[in-house]
This record gives sequence, C-alpha cells and structure tokens, in this order.
Amino acid sequence: MKGIILAGGSGTRLYPITKVVSKQLLPVYNKPMIYYPLSMLMLSGIRDILIISTPQDISNYENLLGDGRGLGISIQYKIQKAPNGLAEAFVIGEDFIGNDDVCLILGDNIFYGKSIPKLLKKVSAQLSENKSSIIFGYSVNDPQRYGVVEFDEKFNVASIEEKPEIPKSNYAVVGLYFYKNEVVNLAKKIKPSKRGELEITSLNLEFLKQKKLEVNILDSVFWLDTGTHEALVEASNFIRTIENREDRQISCLEEIAYKYNYIDKEQLQSIIDSSHYNSDYLKKIINS
Repeated sequence: MKGIILAGGSGTRLYPITKVVSKQLLPVYNKPMIYYPLSMLMLSGIRDILIISTPQDISNYENLLGDGRGLGISIQYKIQKAPNGLAEAFVIGEDFIGNDDVCLILGDNIFYGKSIPKLLKKVSAQLSENKSSIIFGYSVNDPQRYGVVEFDEKFNVASIEEKPEIPKSNYAVVGLYFYKNEVVNLAKKIKPSKRGELEITSLNLEFLKQKKLEVNILDSVFWLDTGTHEALVEASNFIRTIENREDRQISCLEEIAYKYNYIDKEQLQSIIDSSHYNSDYLKKIINS
C-alpha cells in the first residue's frame, strides 16, 4: 500500500502566519505539524509516501524530510498547482500509486490514542483482504464544518453530505482515508463541485453507490483539528500535556522507524550522533 499526505491549501483561517509558511509546517508543540500524519502512515506499515504541496512550499518539505532514507522509508514530492480539492491528490499521484491501494491523510489532521497502532494494522489488513474502501467517522459538536455521515437504524451508512446546513448526524468524516486502487479512476471521473473543487465527499459517495464503502467510528481515539488559531493552540497544549504526563513523545518518527524495524540500532545511533534533536529521548529508546 502507498501513502499520500496532502499538505497544500492556502491556510487562510490561520492568516497572517500562513502568508509566509505552509500550515502543515507550523509547530504543534515541539515538532512540525506534518510529523503527525507522517507518523500515522509509518504506523500503518506504509513506507512509500508521496507529499503533495504548493509550488511555493514544496521545497521546504524536501528540506525538512529529504527522501526519507534516514527513516527507512521513501518520500517523493509532487505539486498541486492550485487548491482544486482533496480528491485531486489521486489524479496528481496516479503514477506514484500505480496498481497499489492507497491511504490518504490530510497534513493538518492529528490523531492520538494508544489503540492507534492496532487499529491501523487491522484496517490495513481489511483493505487488502476486502473489496471495500474504509473511512472514519468522529462525533463532533459542529458537524456543519465537515463531511457528515448519516446512518440508518442498523448503523449502516445511508448518506454522506459535505458541510450541510442541517446535519443528519454529529459524525464528521475525518482526514484519513484507506482506498482501493480504483480510487484513481473514480477521481478522474468526478466533476468539480460548486466550489470548483474535486471533493473527497464525491469520491466517498461513488464508493457508497457501489456498496464498497465502510465507515469505522473512532471512539477510542482523539482527533485534533488544527485549522484555526484556537485549535492550533489547543492541539499544542494537548500534545504537551500527554508527553509530559507519560514521559514519552507522540509521533517521534525516529522511534517509530526503529520500533517497526525500518532502521536498525546502528542507524538510530547514527541519528543520535549526528543531531541534537531528540538525542536524550532517543538515547533512552535505544537503551531500553
């Protein structure tokens, strides 16, 4: 399976900060925002990753993450010329995806929960074994801001509606999507919405129409939105509280790479020797 991180957009709700820096490069407590979605892909066992961003920002991601070799993964980069919608990621990434299934995660979505590694392993196996694509729902207080899932009396998916004025449920679709390979052809066929964008909801509705869509409810995982100044501060405070309380780091890429055997002890030691970043924490990991 391949992985895509969509880190484009203009981030207008975070102006004036995002006039000079990509939103997904902003710090969430002690690391760049993009570390969090990248860690989710790595925890899913995905090692071939494509980062899509804007023409003006793509070089900053390359400078930050390189080709991923130091983490035992492969990172490629492509440009989204304009904010034409989330579903365009599959058109841009067609050659990268090839014949594989794909996981798309939005670069500004943060997930936290001790059950996440087990959940991601389970979902990755389901995607490989079944014909259905898998998305996730999360109960929110302001569903009007999101794509909203409606369920029938048997809790099967009845509909999905993008930013409805009158939501039919409180379950928002989060920015984590596991799709079968056919998503590429579907993305090339959908038409732009009234906003002029290729909507991810349109893709999900196509899968739903074909009865090839499952919605898993995230009930033991925290989903943090970072789209506003308030949400960004709240996310940073949340991460800080958890890390200090549990004396461990969330989304430490080097730790994940080591524990998942993407890199060995010698390679981790080389990272420790060559950088001041996280060295004390990583020393504890390598000696544990």
